[in-house]
Amino acid sequence: MNIKLMRFTLFGLVLAGSAGLMTGCQRGAAQSSPPPPGVTVAPVEQKEIVEWSEFTGRVEPVESVDVRPRVSGYIQEVRFQSGQLVKKGDVLFVIDPRWNQAVFDQRQAEYEQARREEERTAQLLANQAISTEEADARKARYEEARAALDSARLDLEYTQVRAPIDGRVSRALLTTGNYVSGLAGSASILTTIVSVNPVYVNADIDEEAYLKFSALVRAKKLGDDDGGKIPVEMELADEQGFPHLGHIESFDNQLNPGTGSILLRAVFQNNDGRVVPGLFARIRIPLSDRHAALLVDDRAIGTDQSQKFVLTLTPTNTVAYQPVELGPLVDGRRVIRSGLQAGDEIVVNGLERVRPGMPVTAEKETLNASSAGPQTASR
Repeated sequence: MNIKLMRFTLFGLVLAGSAGLMTGCQRGAAQSSPPPPGVTVAPVEQKEIVEWSEFTGRVEPVESVDVRPRVSGYIQEVRFQSGQLVKKGDVLFVIDPRWNQAVFDQRQAEYEQARREEERTAQLLANQAISTEEADARKARYEEARAALDSARLDLEYTQVRAPIDGRVSRALLTTGNYVSGLAGSASILTTIVSVNPVYVNADIDEEAYLKFSALVRAKKLGDDDGGKIPVEMELADEQGFPHLGHIESFDNQLNPGTGSILLRAVFQNNDGRVVPGLFARIRIPLSDRHAALLVDDRAIGTDQSQKFVLTLTPTNTVAYQPVELGPLVDGRRVIRSGLQAGDEIVVNGLERVRPGMPVTAEKETLNASSAGPQTASR
């Protein structure tokens, strides 16, 4: 009996030890369970925006002139520096005027003689000292002399080659001592001048954007805030944020069937002269009127094959899969066409650590003050 009692007691101790070991393992497993992953969430915002579409273009001058002489001769003087701003009427070149001065003096003498003869014609004709034919000939000689004098005066004035427009002048292509031709059709190019302010930016607009833009114009949803002018914005290659404001001047009269685009011309003020013709530029034009739109941080957008989605925070602190239809970007924030409502909270940071249905520890993101107010959206 003692041996059996000892065996039973030993078996009970083994069972008790096994039970204690199992309880300890379960407690350790409970203590090592990982906490829900942490994510940052932000609410879906509703803002007033204007949707824009961006295009590339080139800066061109409003006016560009090849400066040519109107008389032939040798250049006597160059009166400008390369790249100088000039005013209309400034003397740029002087062609040796001595020959033209001599011709002018001769024509003036002939004119004075013809004028004196013409002044005596009436009295001589009244006294029958000359015939009617002679009187008509004197009058004709006077008119011819006057026309010749006017032509000689113009030629003398044209020995001073003046700027035809305000703008920036290029270098002198021909310098002092060179012979230049003023003959029509073969006149020498002396230099070029381009206007500085304002400037054009020409850009090719695709057919889809043009049709959408035209529909808005016909519906009178654009151009009401600035005297009917439709706004357009520009940035140069070293700029951001489209700091230059202008307006659309015109579209070309036909679409290019080879490229499927149409040429747009916009006008921009250039008061400081920084925008130089030939520069690369980006412009954006409005493709919507001002309207309310839903905006989310672009980091929150995920891609599931061809489907775009976000993860929303549920009342039970789990995340849910929500397909969305996207619009353009608005300063780093994405327009949502459908799938969300204002105030919905979505995951903006930690998207890669969670899956739909998982519990999460959510921390709300603080919104930037700059996100307030009307925005502009770019495609």
